[in-house]
Amino acid sequence: MARKSSQTRSSRRTLPEEPVVIPVLTVDRAAALEVYDTTLRDGAQAEDVSFSAEDKVRVAQKLDELGVHYIEGGWPGANPKDIEFFRIMKTIPLKHASVIAFGSTRKASNSVQKDQNLQALLAAETKTITLFGKTWSLHVTDALGISLAKNLELIGDSIAHLKSKGRRVFYDAEHFFDGYKTNPEYALNTIRKAVEAGAERVILCDTNGGAMPWEIRAICEVVRQEITVPLGIHAHNDCEMAVANSLVAIETGIIQVQGTINGIGERCGNANLCSIIPNLELKMRRPALGDRLSHLKDVSGFVTEIANLMPNKHQPYVGDSAFAHKGGVHIHAVLKNALTYEHVDPTRVGNRQRVLVSDYAGRSGLLDKIEAYGIKLSKDHAKVQELMDTLKARENEGYQFEGAEGSFELLMRKAMGTHKPAFQLLGFRVIVEKKQEDGAPLSEATVMIKVGGVVEHTAAVGAGPVNALDHALRKALEKFYPQLQEVKLLDYKVRVLAANKGTESKVRVLIESGDHKDKWGTVGVSENIIEATWQALADSIEYKLLAKP
Repeated sequence: MARKSSQTRSSRRTLPEEPVVIPVLTVDRAAALEVYDTTLRDGAQAEDVSFSAEDKVRVAQKLDELGVHYIEGGWPGANPKDIEFFRIMKTIPLKHASVIAFGSTRKASNSVQKDQNLQALLAAETKTITLFGKTWSLHVTDALGISLAKNLELIGDSIAHLKSKGRRVFYDAEHFFDGYKTNPEYALNTIRKAVEAGAERVILCDTNGGAMPWEIRAICEVVRQEITVPLGIHAHNDCEMAVANSLVAIETGIIQVQGTINGIGERCGNANLCSIIPNLELKMRRPALGDRLSHLKDVSGFVTEIANLMPNKHQPYVGDSAFAHKGGVHIHAVLKNALTYEHVDPTRVGNRQRVLVSDYAGRSGLLDKIEAYGIKLSKDHAKVQELMDTLKARENEGYQFEGAEGSFELLMRKAMGTHKPAFQLLGFRVIVEKKQEDGAPLSEATVMIKVGGVVEHTAAVGAGPVNALDHALRKALEKFYPQLQEVKLLDYKVRVLAANKGTESKVRVLIESGDHKDKWGTVGVSENIIEATWQALADSIEYKLLAKP
């Protein structure tokens, strides 16, 4: 039987007969929005994130495919990696985006001609430079240690110098909202000075991420009356308000929104463009990416992978769980009409509907899952109830199939009597030996399997018992199934179940495996961690070897 995608069949998506009329926001919808991505600069400052110059180039190309308008590449005066990025990007044509260099106003002790930061920004040779300066009087006096008047001078002549060299300048008003709440007239004076010096955009920054939406709204409305150039918003997420604050700012007439893919950034992160962009397009009906919104999930996953982070499956719009349904009532309804439990069509953002396999799913959900693998059964077929009983019994034992659909497909095919095992286990042994107190232990695994009428007996060592067992199994099978050389173990998780039993507790092992075109999860449960691992490893191999059309 051919394997099919775990995506469920298309659900009807129909509106109610008499839709509720929601008042339209009073916004100039003719004003073009600008999406400004700062993943490569602000996002790179997140804990556990480190991009190489080559990583940054690859992400920039992906962002250009998505259709963002501006890509903030980094701070060329801060580190050699960013200098290298800007050097490489000079040779790479982009279709939609402009690359921007980021840096600060000159130091108080330097002239504009001798300031190394300004020189590095010019050397990056980008058409546009984003310059940040101090807006909050606290930062001027306590961080820079200069007078308020001197700070205005730094802002003005730094921008004027870059303009004299033929650059467009966007001005980031750092800590603007905190500065405005402390000393509104001085905060306004700093951005007036920036506009007077030639800044083409003024970006209002909630740098500490502490502002509330009602504060953002009120202050943005004041600034719009004072400043003639287009405005932007740059919000951080320390109060979980960055997305809301960005949308409220746009609601007041601000045209440029800054953020990062997946919201990565300093401390709690930046405004998440993966939420902001679909909210703009699908909720506020403000076009931002044209027809490229469906690339959003792909870009989200790409950045997660390059940043070497664990994906957030519960992330709105682009997370794997964003359109996943587990409860029986939910599944029953969503299969009739997806609008019952989905606020947008997942394909609009490149995502998909998923029906999760669990003892909560009910008969409708299980039938839909079975059909996804090309098997047609009636609702009253005996095999459906048999499989449901098996599923519930397994989950009662501690198995979880939500993240292990490879094991579920095998379980289903065994219940249907359509699965022919690729190999038979005759036995395995795992030895962990430690000879010296300060020495590393040695792990060795021996596996005996049977393929057809041939018995294969192999041994392998590894970095731990799990790695050794994985190596031994592959070594035994690869001569029969060379395609297993493509398979990589991508993730390995162990969860202790019923921990009140101490070291006798059951454990659940979840393994994610993949090849050059697919990924799948498998699960094993036992009081013995090696046995649980074997179950998951064996399922992983069996899934790879399922017959294809």
